[in-house]
Amino acid sequence: MKGHDSLFLLLFGFALWLAGTIYYELRGPVILETTSRIYWINFILSPILSSIVCILILRGRHIPQSAWGSAALLLALPGMIGEAVLLANFSSLMPRLQPASGGKYAAFLFAAYALFLGIAEMVSLKAVL
Repeated sequence: MKGHDSLFLLLFGFALWLAGTIYYELRGPVILETTSRIYWINFILSPILSSIVCILILRGRHIPQSAWGSAALLLALPGMIGEAVLLANFSSLMPRLQPASGGKYAAFLFAAYALFLGIAEMVSLKAVL
C-alpha cells in the first residue's frame, strides 16, 4: 500500500465518521427511538451498507487484498476514536437523542466496525495463504 493511500484512508475514515455522526444526530430519533422492528432492520442494514462502502473504497484505491487488514484499520480508526469521544459526551454531542439511546447507538457502531474489520481481515488472510 502506498503512503498516499494511508493518508487518504485516514482522511476518508474521518469524513465517513463525520457524515455518519451527522446523519444519526439528525435521523437518530427515527431509527433508535421508534419501534423495535425499525431498529433491528437498521441494525442489520447499517453495518452491511457501511461495509460495502468501505470495501468499494479499498477496491477503488486498488489496495492489494493482502493489505486489506491494515487498510481497514486506517479507515476505521478515525471513526473509532471519534466515537469514543462522542459516546463519552453523548448527551451534549447528540442532543436530539435520549441519553438511553447511547447504548443502541454504540451497538450500531460496534456491529459496523466489527463486520468491516472482520471481512477485511479474512480477505487479507486468504490472500496471504
